[in-house]
Amino acid sequence: MKNTRFFARGLSLALAVGLAAAAAMAQTPAPAPQKKKSAPAKGPTPAPPPAPPMEPKAVEILKAACDKLAEAKSMSFTAVGAYEVPSMLGPPLIYGRIYEVQLQRPSQLRVITVADGPRAEFYDDGKVMMSFHPAENMVAVADAPPTIDEALKKIYDIAGTYFPFTDVVVANPWKDIESGLKTAFYVGSSQLVGGVTTDVIAYESWGVFVQMWIGAEDKLPRMARAQYHDDPLQLRQSVQFTNWQLNPAVSADAFTTAKAATADRIAFSNPRMKSELPATVRPIGPPASPASKPKPTPKPK
Repeated sequence: MKNTRFFARGLSLALAVGLAAAAAMAQTPAPAPQKKKSAPAKGPTPAPPPAPPMEPKAVEILKAACDKLAEAKSMSFTAVGAYEVPSMLGPPLIYGRIYEVQLQRPSQLRVITVADGPRAEFYDDGKVMMSFHPAENMVAVADAPPTIDEALKKIYDIAGTYFPFTDVVVANPWKDIESGLKTAFYVGSSQLVGGVTTDVIAYESWGVFVQMWIGAEDKLPRMARAQYHDDPLQLRQSVQFTNWQLNPAVSADAFTTAKAATADRIAFSNPRMKSELPATVRPIGPPASPASKPKPTPKPK
C-alpha cells in the first residue's frame, strides 16, 4: 500500500494487519478452477471487397482525349498548375505556376513560365535544350534527346523540373495511362471549367488517383486533379487548360531564343538530390524502368 495514513502508524500495526490478512486467507476456501471458454465458432469467411469499377464509358472518354492529343502534330495551350505544400500550422497552402506551352512533334518544345515567381523559359529545338532565366540573365544548356518524351524525362532527371501537363504532351498518352490503369468511372457532366460542357471521369493509374474534366465536344482536357495513394499527407496537384490550339502553324525560330546567347552559363542542377523539394511533388505516369534505377552496391565477400 502507498497510502501515507497507513505508513504513519508504524511497523507494528503493519505487521498485525499482515498477520490478520494471512489468517483470513487461510480460512477462505480456494476458488474453484474456471473452465476455459471455448473459442467462438468461426463464421463464414467474409467476401472480398468488390473489384474497382472499370466503366466502359469512362474508358472511352479518356481514350478519345488521349487519341486526339496523340494525333496532333503541333499544339499550343496555357496551363495553370497548382500544388499543395504543408504550412507551418499543418494545413496545406497552394502554390501555382502559369505555363505558355507550344510544341511540334516529335522533338520540339517551348515552355514559358510567366507566374508565380521569376519568369523562366525552356526551349528544346530537337538538338539543344536550354533553361533561360531572363531576370538573372543565366542559362543552362544541354544536348537534347530525339523526342519530347525523352526531353521531359531528362529535364526532370538533371534539373528536377516537372511540368504538370506532361501527360498531355507525350507521344502516346493512352499507352502510358492504360498500362497502369486500375479503375475508371464516370462522375457526371459539368460546366465548372470556363463554362465549357465537360464529361468528368475519375481513374487510377500507377498509384495516382486522377479526376479529369474533358470537353464533351472537342475531347480536350480542361482540368485534372491528382493525388498519390502513397503520399502520407495526401496532398493534391491540379492543372487547368485553356487556349487550346491543335495543329497551328509554327515559326522556325519558336523553339530557341537569341537572348540566351549573351547570358551567363550555369550547369543544370537537381535540387531533389539535396532534399530541397518534397518527394510528393513528382510526375504522374509509369515508374522509371529497371534499367534506369541505380544498381545496389555489391556486398564484400
